[in-house]
Amino acid sequence: MAGSIQVTHGTGEGQGVVSITLSHPGKFNAMSRAMWRELKTVFTALQTDPEARCVLLRGEGGHFCAGGDIAEYPSFRFNEAALRQFHEDEVWGGLQAMLDCDVPIVAQIEGNCMGAGVEIASCCDLRVAGQSARFGAPIARLGFPMAPREAALVTQAAGGTVARAMLLAAEVFEAPAMLARGFLLQVLNDAEVATHSQALAQRVASLAPQAARLNKQTLRALQASNRPLALLDTAQAATDSIADLTATAYAYADSAEHREGITAFLAKRRPQF
Repeated sequence: MAGSIQVTHGTGEGQGVVSITLSHPGKFNAMSRAMWRELKTVFTALQTDPEARCVLLRGEGGHFCAGGDIAEYPSFRFNEAALRQFHEDEVWGGLQAMLDCDVPIVAQIEGNCMGAGVEIASCCDLRVAGQSARFGAPIARLGFPMAPREAALVTQAAGGTVARAMLLAAEVFEAPAMLARGFLLQVLNDAEVATHSQALAQRVASLAPQAARLNKQTLRALQASNRPLALLDTAQAATDSIADLTATAYAYADSAEHREGITAFLAKRRPQF
């Protein structure tokens, strides 16, 4: 089973809340290629849905998202063109659709929030987590880096120190640590997360929907432009650098390190780098 993105429209007190559930049974909701494509389709449609006032994004079965579906990786990751297409079109297509969506997004984060899960959470506006939620991107153990746009997204949302620790040291952070670093709005007892997240989404949905969409547009514009004048050249240089990195970012596709990391994971053994 390739997993799916389940969409439910609220009724009654939950009217205006669109619940989106990441579902990949047996894999802690790891994102398959089909799920990335579906994520883009779902959020592109929500952007023009006048009935959507708030999105509640969550994972099925007590976990948010454990990363990517590594079982799929040998079929495409060792070819540079296929790897580029996966990250630039499928993964970034889904993430960009979330970033472009003017409907407020509440993330209900439980259990594992790793790799792709952190990236998806980084696209949400309000993030609530359970006490036992865990955050990381330990892909260094798999022998490959995070794609440039995805790394920029996580760095912007979680901060440079957290991003470096996740990517360079395979550090995994507990929910209270992510709260202290400003990534999370609240940390609650695990049993309270679902109820509280639903109530938060309903509160957002009860407010003026046009104002919410306009606020998101304003916040997005401010985020892009809110840099001191003295740093504008540096900011432009950083943007250019990301574009340059993207041009060469997937040359590692057929490297021995990349193959070893994924092969070792699937064989359930320690990689030899």
